[in-house]
Amino acid sequence: MSLLSAEGLVKDFGGLRAIDGLSVSIDEEELVGVMGPNGAGKSTFFNCVSGVIPPDEGTVTLDGTDVTGDPPESLAHRGLVRTFQNTRELETMTVRDNVRLAAPDQPGERTLPALLRSGSMKREEEAVRDRAEELIETFELDHLADEYSSNLSGGQRKLLELARTLMLDPDVLMLDEPFAGVNPTLTREIADHILDLNAEGMTVVIIEHELETLTELVDRLVVLQQGRLLVEGDPEAVLEDERVIEAYLGGDAE
Repeated sequence: MSLLSAEGLVKDFGGLRAIDGLSVSIDEEELVGVMGPNGAGKSTFFNCVSGVIPPDEGTVTLDGTDVTGDPPESLAHRGLVRTFQNTRELETMTVRDNVRLAAPDQPGERTLPALLRSGSMKREEEAVRDRAEELIETFELDHLADEYSSNLSGGQRKLLELARTLMLDPDVLMLDEPFAGVNPTLTREIADHILDLNAEGMTVVIIEHELETLTELVDRLVVLQQGRLLVEGDPEAVLEDERVIEAYLGGDAE
């Protein structure tokens, strides 16, 4: 059984059908890339699967449970978390506070535990602090921990978003263009972090326009065109497929 699957997804926006009967399955511990020309339906697919918008038709299944239309916070509790092409950190907070804030179900956020300041609450707060510091160090942001996130470069913001996402301890991580606007050095660094996460057992799905990095990174490529599955398989074979070449050179427009 696939860990994550979408079956027959359809999504219309007015008179435009963004995805049209799309079915994609992701197995546990896979590292999968999703690509396609502009307007192919990649972001809409991600949005429907991650609960940002509901599909008009079709089902989304996570670890054997129908989660179609479930909101992102519910999916996060079930182990599926996504990032966005435009990072969503809180710019008036420091890097450290941004990472800590991402931790789920913090007892200090509830009135009674906050008033009582129990020993268990203090231990949970210490665990959050320790995990945040661990991730800040892992992503080599420790020298920026007290910097406001608004002062970070594009690549550093991508690293910060990854750290924030991992505070949720996901089983499935969906990354929307993690290399967009990132210099080559940080692109390689982010790619290495993704490989490490996958090697540790995390299932990762990536949308990316930077095809060279994507094809070197993933185990399998899924190519969309006009909201449908065009082809999927080994990255090298997919890139040599005449249908893929035609889709890109043919300029499948928004």
